[in-house]
Amino acid sequence: MNYRHIYHAGNFADCMKHTLLVSLLQHFLRKEAPFLVLDTHAGIGRYDLESPEAEKTGEYQSGIGRLWAEAPDSPLAPWLELVRRAGGPRFYPGSPLLASLMLRPQDQLICCEKHPVDKRALYRLFAGQPNISVHERDAYESLRALLPPKTAKRGLVLIDPPFEEPGEFDRLAEALQTIRTRFAAGMIAVWYPIKHRTPVRQFHTSVEQAGHRNVLVAELLMRPPHNPDALNGAGLLVIKPPYGFAAQAQQQLERLKTALGAFDATVNELVPE
Repeated sequence: MNYRHIYHAGNFADCMKHTLLVSLLQHFLRKEAPFLVLDTHAGIGRYDLESPEAEKTGEYQSGIGRLWAEAPDSPLAPWLELVRRAGGPRFYPGSPLLASLMLRPQDQLICCEKHPVDKRALYRLFAGQPNISVHERDAYESLRALLPPKTAKRGLVLIDPPFEEPGEFDRLAEALQTIRTRFAAGMIAVWYPIKHRTPVRQFHTSVEQAGHRNVLVAELLMRPPHNPDALNGAGLLVIKPPYGFAAQAQQQLERLKTALGAFDATVNELVPE
């Protein structure tokens, strides 16, 4: 567990992932019925962009740092409003904090974080919020332990691994099968890095061959994916995306492409309904 997200918080991959996450969660707010968000790799929840770690890499400067002047009618505006509510521009909210800001009293957020120090920071962040729970446990084990939800019939499972160990794409493919078995009605969002195309193609093929239906893939490339040692782009694979999400995501990624000087932005159907 050597990965520390503070070095990368607010970079282009975070911007891409989080603006799409907010759009997915907005879908659940259209109905009064409660929903669950299960964040399997929660991190510490909020990152100080003035910290020595964030300043050391400066990755946020070419990510969220370029987006503060976005117009009020920008496709990115709903997400940026939440970032400001969470303390931006100094502080950058991770996925669990963004989700927490969108919860209603009837909704639930479950955060899983394996790193004990990060878990304690997350626990302090959400102390006193009765519909948010924090677990120090393995992300993939949590899928078997915490699904299906006890209080909601609908929800989103967000899987966002650090990809610091070999075989992460294989574990993701297995996790998708577990979720389908235990929470068939659930929406799933999986973030992944794009370094070289081959492992990403293999992951997509495994999802297709596993029999999943209604699968969408959104990707933002900062440069052509030819260097396997560089983070050239990022993707979000979504199973059971809401109606209209594809068009919304394309607008958001096109705006990120322009604002961040990216190479390409695509939203494609991987598997039809």
